[in-house]
Amino acid sequence: MTKNTPRAKLHPRNQHNNGYDFNLLTAALPALSPYIVNTPAGTKSIDFANNKAVKTLNQALLKAHYNIEFWDIPEHNLCPPIPGRVDYIHHLADLLSEDNKQTIPQGKQVKVLDIGTGANLVYPLTGTSEYNWHFTGSDIDPISVKIAKQIAQFNALKITVKLQKKPANIFKGVINQKDLYHLTLCNPPFHASEQEAKKGSERKWKNLGKAPSKTLNFGGNNNELWCEGGEVQFITTIIAESEEFAQQVLWFTSLVSKKDSLSALEAKLKTYPIAEYKIIDMAQGQKVSRFLAWSYFDKETREQICNELD
Repeated sequence: MTKNTPRAKLHPRNQHNNGYDFNLLTAALPALSPYIVNTPAGTKSIDFANNKAVKTLNQALLKAHYNIEFWDIPEHNLCPPIPGRVDYIHHLADLLSEDNKQTIPQGKQVKVLDIGTGANLVYPLTGTSEYNWHFTGSDIDPISVKIAKQIAQFNALKITVKLQKKPANIFKGVINQKDLYHLTLCNPPFHASEQEAKKGSERKWKNLGKAPSKTLNFGGNNNELWCEGGEVQFITTIIAESEEFAQQVLWFTSLVSKKDSLSALEAKLKTYPIAEYKIIDMAQGQKVSRFLAWSYFDKETREQICNELD
């Protein structure tokens, strides 16, 4: 028996739930117009195999929906799909609301750390617009940090961007002794090798009905796409380092791209004195994804901490 799998739904608060409004987007950014094509179904779209079209779409989305007047990144940097990325932000808001009498805490008093923010700075940009949280982004690439700082400055946003000087570290060298964060988030490189990353890119091109290309339609530096051991090793490092900062972070979180990665990560979490962890399913573009969240504080303590935000 075959079963039709329904298309993954974005978060109810996601502005992109009804697809792209190309009239709105071209009004906000006329430069998008040349990239719009008509689909066989008679609807408007863009050629997602064209990396310039994808970047221009992102510029239009950020301008029309998140008040970002300027956003530009080099061609080799990761160009993230906005709807899926902002979904993570909305689910994080729900996570905080569960410890705050079902009310989403908003404002600069909510501190959020984005590990591996990249040149695109997409989580801080969208999260600042949606909830006015104060974001800090970190990255191991000096050029990405420089570009991210320029984007924040150009848009007059008080987003802190830090260079992680030791690539083997996650929180060490980024979280200072007096820092307190309500959330950390991360979109880890999930491939285990450059070869695996290239195979993943080839699958994307095939799904788009195109011949394989050396150009990635969504771009991506090596450190953005793969690391030794893949996402399991990367998130395992996050978990291991989180213990040292247990009293400085309310919720540690990370996206987990592959469902098969969860069992190893859950086993790792159980070796630490964690009060609670959750696996939260969500939509990430065309597929269902999830993120892992864990806290060293029990619920009563988390509620007390959130109560101080009011």
